Amino acid sequence: MKFINFSFLLVISILFPMKSYSQDIPLTLEDLIPGGKTYGKYRAEMPRQVRWYGDNLTYVRGDSVLIAPKTDKEKPQTLLTLKDFNAGLELNDIQPVKSLNYVQFMSPASDEIMIVASEKIYLYNFVTKKVTGSFTSSEKMSNHDFSDKSNNLAYTIDNNLYVQTPDGKEYAVTKDDDKGIVNGQAVHRNEFGIKKGTFWSPRGNLLAFYRMDETMVTDYPLVDISARVAQLKDIKYPMAGMKSHHVTVGVFNPVTGQTVFLKTGTPKEKYLTNIAWSPDEKSIYIAELNRGQDTCVVKSYDALTGKSQATLFTEISSKYVEPENPVLFLKNDPTKFLWQSKRDGYDHLYLYDTDGKLLKQVTKGNWDVTSVLGFDDKGEDLLYISTEGSPIEKHIYKINLKSGKSERLSKEEGVHYATLSASGKYICDIYNSQNNAGKVAIIDAKKNSSNIIHTAKNPYRNVQLPEITLGSIKANDGVTDLYYRVVKPLNFDPDKKYPVIVYVYGGPHSQMVDNSWLGQVRGWDIYMAEKGYIIFTLDNRGTSNRGIEFENITHRQLGIIETQDQMAGIGYLKSLPYVDADRIGVHGWSFGGFMTLNLMLRQPETFKVGVAGGPVTDWKYYEIMYGERYMDRPQENPDGYKESNMVDRAGDLKGRLMLIHGDEDPTVVMQQSLQFLHSAIKNGTHPDFFIYPGHGHNMSGRDRVHLHEHITRYFDDFLK
Repeated sequence: MKFINFSFLLVISILFPMKSYSQDIPLTLEDLIPGGKTYGKYRAEMPRQVRWYGDNLTYVRGDSVLIAPKTDKEKPQTLLTLKDFNAGLELNDIQPVKSLNYVQFMSPASDEIMIVASEKIYLYNFVTKKVTGSFTSSEKMSNHDFSDKSNNLAYTIDNNLYVQTPDGKEYAVTKDDDKGIVNGQAVHRNEFGIKKGTFWSPRGNLLAFYRMDETMVTDYPLVDISARVAQLKDIKYPMAGMKSHHVTVGVFNPVTGQTVFLKTGTPKEKYLTNIAWSPDEKSIYIAELNRGQDTCVVKSYDALTGKSQATLFTEISSKYVEPENPVLFLKNDPTKFLWQSKRDGYDHLYLYDTDGKLLKQVTKGNWDVTSVLGFDDKGEDLLYISTEGSPIEKHIYKINLKSGKSERLSKEEGVHYATLSASGKYICDIYNSQNNAGKVAIIDAKKNSSNIIHTAKNPYRNVQLPEITLGSIKANDGVTDLYYRVVKPLNFDPDKKYPVIVYVYGGPHSQMVDNSWLGQVRGWDIYMAEKGYIIFTLDNRGTSNRGIEFENITHRQLGIIETQDQMAGIGYLKSLPYVDADRIGVHGWSFGGFMTLNLMLRQPETFKVGVAGGPVTDWKYYEIMYGERYMDRPQENPDGYKESNMVDRAGDLKGRLMLIHGDEDPTVVMQQSLQFLHSAIKNGTHPDFFIYPGHGHNMSGRDRVHLHEHITRYFDDFLK
């Protein structure tokens, strides 16, 4: 992407309208919001079920699984047809499937396909046309985890863990009757990169799993009002400063039927994160984090006895350490592994040996590694994605582990996501940019050559869209670049003055502005621009992909720096002659709801209207893992909790404010909004409130369209 440089501004623009259109009618919320009747019509069409089969990239088209060409001189080849597939199933007395959408390769290195039927799960080798395994299936089963090496299946029923072997044997790994004990599921509320609760060893012989004891955690009442008499739905919700759950790690052996628990010791209130197996299946590596989250210790345990083997190294921060990626062993050397850390100020990779000796820093620079893909076919080069080229782009790189020489592999601007083939010779590159609705390419990692196999058509090619601009301004420190997105009203007239809605998130693990399709603009932004609003979004300090200092400057004082940066954005908006400074509103959800309240209550003279969805109003009502990372415990940081408390500021409200909440929200509990309303009543202010019955932290399906209709009506009533 090319930028036009100014001393204070960096601007990139896409200019709409196009020269001709077959449709002049503005898009509706049905077109633009997930759950809308015509939403799918305006999504970029990309290949279905793109997966690696060995070194062949496959995708589904109609009734066929095709192999994508690696060069522009080749053509797609048919790997499998629905007709041939069903013929093979019939030979094994398995009911035919209606669509290849049900076909799922077990792994890039396997000929086996998983077929989920109503009462059975089958493993079918489409080359030999034989069933290699069958498993009992039921609606009660969840958290399925197959080992493509041993063909063992792990799953949970309620809070207990089970394993089935391909010969039909079933093992009840756990038999806990207490509802407060959860086995085989993600723990620590899915923080620290935790996405699941079971971990097969490299050859599938052993299964590590989480066991979480929540019996000491306070029950939190949610209410299901769909019943004739409303029913209580207690959840375990550990609030900041209160008791946390205890987690252990078990190792189950399907051959012996026995489980050994790792002796992780005391204190029990700590976080066991990023579980990894050694290549020989003898050891398990865990990143253990204290409850204060300022000390991370990487340890190894004996998988057979559960005994602690070694403490490899320790990372300490004055603010917080957040491990999110397990150790990654080198492809050709089981005595060395990579560790991802922000210890030098940016997210980078470090090479260690299994004795815990740091051998070298592999990547380095003022940019973040955002994901590691793996190794090339020889194990000499590491393939990864980073922000090295630009904070608002992600590109694919390879680096030689010996020489340190790196090379960019992705060819075009934008945001790239990728997966490696079974050998590591090839990369599937799926990417988009502000002008590119989506492309898929195959990269030869050795030759650094690329072949585009799919280019999505612009789904809005027959529709007039508003002008979308990306740019940057300086934060109030005069140094830090803050990236923004502006969506101008449809049929923009620079001689008019327009109302502005700031759409804000602003919290950790977020980036709302980047060089992806239409600048990551949301459907609601387009809709409001059609109605005559300017929509402005800015990534303040505290958000991601800009280094740890950019992120953790908000530590112990959430809402302060973020508000300052958002106000820098307001200063930029007010410098534009077509902005009506008397008609500025703000909307956000979750952390964005918290930020909406910050802006409405800290800057009441600036913001006339706000809509806060699922907002945190007082961090002491939020959960431990996230809340204590960024705010510490309430008893450790009373001033920070007081300063970030929006409940105490309810009396500062001057504009029109609506809070929206799902009544069964398990993430930001509805008590947050109710406490704010209670304070507003006592202080004589009058926010509005809307509840979505039966919904959690956000609305889905048709109700999501209603949500955006409701938000729109509020701004139309009080800002337009």
